[in-house]
Amino acid sequence: MERKGILGRKLGMTQVFTKDGKLIPVTVVEVEPNVVTQIKTVETDGYDAIQLGFETKREKLSNKAQKGHLAKANTAPKRFMKEIRGVDVSKYSLGQKLNVEVFEEGEMVDVSGISKGKGFQGVIKRYNQSRGPMGHGSQYHRGVGSLGTMRPMRVFKGKKLPGHMGHEAVTVQNLEVISVIPEENVILIKGNVPGPKKSLVIIKSAIKKSNVKKDKQELVSYETNEVKEDDADVKTAIDDENASQEVNE
Repeated sequence: MERKGILGRKLGMTQVFTKDGKLIPVTVVEVEPNVVTQIKTVETDGYDAIQLGFETKREKLSNKAQKGHLAKANTAPKRFMKEIRGVDVSKYSLGQKLNVEVFEEGEMVDVSGISKGKGFQGVIKRYNQSRGPMGHGSQYHRGVGSLGTMRPMRVFKGKKLPGHMGHEAVTVQNLEVISVIPEENVILIKGNVPGPKKSLVIIKSAIKKSNVKKDKQELVSYETNEVKEDDADVKTAIDDENASQEVNE
């Protein structure tokens, strides 16, 4: 099955309710229109892919090579450009704009991003190792522990040691698209996705569950200006009662 994808920015997390009372935690991703800046084919590049440009930046921040590359697509300089492989390139044209409606509600997607950086951390936080006794008589608390045997008198490659944690490429697979809001360029994805707020994320069709599509969730909407008749009657009765009290006073 052909894949599709789009670039966006993670805005944060919230929760929505279905009409049957179910709570769903979702990540809000802002997807401004993406521009197809390059089309790669097997004949010219050895594989099929499209290159997407996302988020316009100032022209002075682009070099001559970037300006020439994007001029072919007749678009402004872009802050991010990423490839989406496995697509049907015959469905795309150079300079074409893709919006959030690329995906439908109920589809399964894989979301990639750069995880939050945690700095230099020990093995307990970094690898979830157990600590030693915390009493003052113990000489082992939060250390690494044994680094190996006496022979071959060296530390083997791959030994879990303290070091930099986070800020690495992470992909969370098989997430459900809960809602697509084209007028706000927003897509709601069930669960959490990698990275801090305002970070770049890449949304692609799920590679493991490409044929799975769940039923559309009927969400509760809180945006309405309509006044129910019962509420209007109650408001009128309260106003009449307040008016009569003022007259009696």
